[in-house]
Amino acid sequence: MSELFEPLLRSYDEKRRSELVAAYLAVEHAAEPVPEVRFPALREPALRRTLEAMLGLSGRTLVRPAPKTWISGYRDDVAAALAADPACVPPVEERAVLALVLIHSVAIPRATGLLAEDSWRSTHPTPLEELRRRSQLPVGELEAALRRLRAAGLVAQVRADGEETGGYVPGPQFHRLTDAARRRLQEELILAAGPDSPLAAAIRARRRNRVHDPHAPDPRTSDPQVHDQQAHDTVQPQGETR
Repeated sequence: MSELFEPLLRSYDEKRRSELVAAYLAVEHAAEPVPEVRFPALREPALRRTLEAMLGLSGRTLVRPAPKTWISGYRDDVAAALAADPACVPPVEERAVLALVLIHSVAIPRATGLLAEDSWRSTHPTPLEELRRRSQLPVGELEAALRRLRAAGLVAQVRADGEETGGYVPGPQFHRLTDAARRRLQEELILAAGPDSPLAAAIRARRRNRVHDPHAPDPRTSDPQVHDQQAHDTVQPQGETR
């Protein structure tokens, strides 16, 4: 590791070098976002820029899921390249089960006002019975897909308040989404949970326009908070998920 980072670290004294390496290991290996108060290399902008460069050597970047917390994730260009590689794409069964968990634990609760915070944390886990009812997978395949998703950190099994059974929510890997990746996934949830909503129609139209004019500016980038608020206010849950 020291040889890889030496060009970036050579101008720092031993104390600063140690702080940078400690922060690097924390954001790369922590399951939850790391509070910046614990690491000088996350608090100080100059050190944070060096840390960003260290992560960039392996296609990673710093992500801030919430104020004053940090974690690492793949840069958007690297994530796009990985998504285009069939070897990196989960099987269709796992993708379908993950979509059900996201829709029922995040998209629908947020659309109905039960989740106000714009994050992937959810207090409304999707029960296994609901997944069985909504999925066309045999029970054995469904449970095997859930085990693989849990092992990959894409879903987590939790207990709901006052309930014995609990269910499934998005896993810790969702903390590692960049802002652009989060907005893209949010669009997919809007299309799945509210396909007939005005916002879903706007998303489809914008995507068609980008196909015809790939250099056209994306209106989301001007004010992503407006886009997120529209998503929260407009999507209505559907009776069935397919």
